[in-house]
Amino acid sequence: MTAALFSEITGIGTVIDRAYTQKHSRTVNGFFKNVMYLFAKMFEMLSWTFLAEFIQKPLITGSLIPSSSYLAEKMIHGADLQAADVVLECGPGTGAFTGYILQRMKPHAKFAAIEINPQFAAAFKAAHPGVSLFEDSVENLCDICEAMGVEGVDCVISGLPWAFFPKSMQISILDQLMLVLNPGGRFVTFEYLQSVALPAQRSFAALLPIYFSSVSKSSIVWLNFPPAFVFRCRR
Repeated sequence: MTAALFSEITGIGTVIDRAYTQKHSRTVNGFFKNVMYLFAKMFEMLSWTFLAEFIQKPLITGSLIPSSSYLAEKMIHGADLQAADVVLECGPGTGAFTGYILQRMKPHAKFAAIEINPQFAAAFKAAHPGVSLFEDSVENLCDICEAMGVEGVDCVISGLPWAFFPKSMQISILDQLMLVLNPGGRFVTFEYLQSVALPAQRSFAALLPIYFSSVSKSSIVWLNFPPAFVFRCRR
């Protein structure tokens, strides 16, 4: 092999090594940037109302902070809100999903949120003044629909912590839901990734195909704390 040829091959190898190093460096930097962004959003979204309620009632609250915009977008995707005449949001907390829901709904469609926690209800009213809110249990969906003057609901968006409900309560809520959800109606809810191994979460996941003709699960939303996935169901 001539010196010139050896030098050329060595030069090509050096270029390839530099290209690989730069690409690898960009990949690593991109990963850490995403991680840092997630933590920055987590602290930005930190709600003292959520924190206080989580400390006092961790099994009911389910999370330290409200859901992210990324989870909100995933929740409303495929919910067919533009075609819905009546939409309910169960367990909205402080209203992290509410604005996204209202933006997608058609004019003159009816909307109401149902929140049993008085601290969350107060925060919801402050964030969404004028939006209909029932401070009640979702186990009373029939009474709530009667108070709204509607016979059926086209879409239910849920932020309820199903993984912390006993099976009897899960069934009670789903039974009520079936009494108000119109044929072809949509039910959308989410669960945190760390909850998948909990018995109550496995119970809830097993109940969904019994109640709904179609059940699908989204990809994981990593830019949420904790990471979560969405169940999309159709009656």
